[in-house]
Amino acid sequence: MTSQTAGAPVPRVQDGAAVLEPRQVPLGGLRAMTVRRTLPQRSRSTIGGFCFLDHYGPDNVALTGGMKLPPHPHTGLQTVTWLFSGEVEHRDSLGTRVTVRPGELNLMTAGRGISHSEDSTASTTVLHGAQLWTVLPHRFMDTEPQFEHYVPEPVEVPGARIRVFIGALAGRVSPVRVFSPMVGAEISMPPGGECRLDLASSYEHGYLLDEGAVEIDGNRPRRGDLLYIPPGRREVHLRAGASGGRLLLIGGIPFTEEIVMWWNFIGRTHEEVVEARAQWHREIGAEDADGPAAETRFGVQPGYPGGAPLPAPTLPRNTRLKPRVTPMPPL
Repeated sequence: MTSQTAGAPVPRVQDGAAVLEPRQVPLGGLRAMTVRRTLPQRSRSTIGGFCFLDHYGPDNVALTGGMKLPPHPHTGLQTVTWLFSGEVEHRDSLGTRVTVRPGELNLMTAGRGISHSEDSTASTTVLHGAQLWTVLPHRFMDTEPQFEHYVPEPVEVPGARIRVFIGALAGRVSPVRVFSPMVGAEISMPPGGECRLDLASSYEHGYLLDEGAVEIDGNRPRRGDLLYIPPGRREVHLRAGASGGRLLLIGGIPFTEEIVMWWNFIGRTHEEVVEARAQWHREIGAEDADGPAAETRFGVQPGYPGGAPLPAPTLPRNTRLKPRVTPMPPL
């Protein structure tokens, strides 16, 4: 299932580009808000170090209930939260409690293990944003968890306003720590705006169209599509339509390590994911736990008001989780 409407024109793509269409996914339960997921897909697991992208809203939280994600675990990744409207409160087992707002970055490094919760605030009426994950290279999989909050200053270039939240673009460099070469930025363009941006030619890039219409090197994705462009480009040419447009740019050096990605866990083997799930269930006292936790790997933040921690789904029976081989062959 995708967000496209019947009769919508087929996106025009050229020069090795590919359109990754979103699928609709309920977030946190069947009655929760719905997100548009463009990564991972069967045809492409990663763009640079980015391995997950959910795009949501604008949602009227009076109707959808907003974002309500009780404590849940992560391993082997970083979570990247970026909002266009509304507010989300983040709590984690390090003791962090931060409210992220539009134009601000929440970056959580799970490393060997962390738990956190994400809830839209009571003052939020419209929720609109993106949640991304980056995969940690093997040598950093067991790093200690950490959290960073960063507010990038916008940079004005001819035809666009840019907020660089990861890596470097348009002369701005984000100070947050990432573990492989990558870039992440919001680009807003006025009606008829046109600009050219220098790129790292060793990077592959993805362009998520959030609103309006933007032509990207002659390619015309639809809203919610993620346009993939392979490495080799030294610049990108952006041209906005009559109503202007906004997009997210992500990218990085192609990620070539095999990963096993299941639910909220990233590991290198089936056994690593199985053990992460078992340890989480020991720590939260789940019904199927194989005993009490002898150590704390994830932790549970104290004082969370929104309910019990989320148990992990049941693993597929009699099936080994298969590694994702990246980068995938060109589409």
